[in-house]
Amino acid sequence: MFQFHTNRDAYHDLLYRNARNHILPYINQHLQTGPETRVLEIGSGDGGNLPAFLECGAVVMAVEPDEQLVAFTLSKLQAYVHTGKLQVVAKDFEAAQREHELTEKFDLIFMKDVVEHLHQPESHFLHMKELLRPDGMIFLAFPAWQMPFGGHQQLCKGRWMSRLPWYHLLPASWYRTLLSWAGEPADVLMEIRETRLTIERFENMVKAAGFDICERLLWLVNPVYEAKFGWKPRRLWGWLSRLPWIRNFLTSCAYYMLRPAHPR
Repeated sequence: MFQFHTNRDAYHDLLYRNARNHILPYINQHLQTGPETRVLEIGSGDGGNLPAFLECGAVVMAVEPDEQLVAFTLSKLQAYVHTGKLQVVAKDFEAAQREHELTEKFDLIFMKDVVEHLHQPESHFLHMKELLRPDGMIFLAFPAWQMPFGGHQQLCKGRWMSRLPWYHLLPASWYRTLLSWAGEPADVLMEIRETRLTIERFENMVKAAGFDICERLLWLVNPVYEAKFGWKPRRLWGWLSRLPWIRNFLTSCAYYMLRPAHPR
């Protein structure tokens, strides 16, 4: 496991710098964020993405089911909580909506490194559509399943298991046996394997849910790797980004801006 996965403060700062330097400029090309912007983050984790929006003056709500992560977020960003700029709900997204915790409309819904964990993401998109203002948009990012670390094996404790690419593509029984033999969290990593989110499946899913894809940006070198490893972000080459299936093996992160489709 990499050091930034065990140091929560360092990981929070890493996510903040990535959101400020890369994600927010990308969003601002489509939706300018400022004091009038209302933002919802689904699956906010440590809360590292939130300060990038709060610094712009946006009013932010976040939902996160892990109570320990919520407590950490509140401790890091308590000044924004006191001024009413930030609210964090300690529930998963669908429970928060079902229990009427989410009654507002948002200009931007932000979802990063979450959708690949969901077994039935289709229902999330239908709920998100209900929460958007008329001109609202969704930013969503995820790693393609077949990319070198699409199995999230960077979370493994062992040095080699956390750095070995593509072994998550082994047959399920082989993969579980290898993880168990190495003393790694097999159940957690097998959950990612069960979802196996590809670019093609994702795009078909959001279109079926009634969204238009305003822009897609596929990264060969994920921008967050700049903060993690000092690697310069690199986009996937244009011709390769248009090749179905093959592009999944090289897309370390996919950025999307989505908008509800207008009736035709």
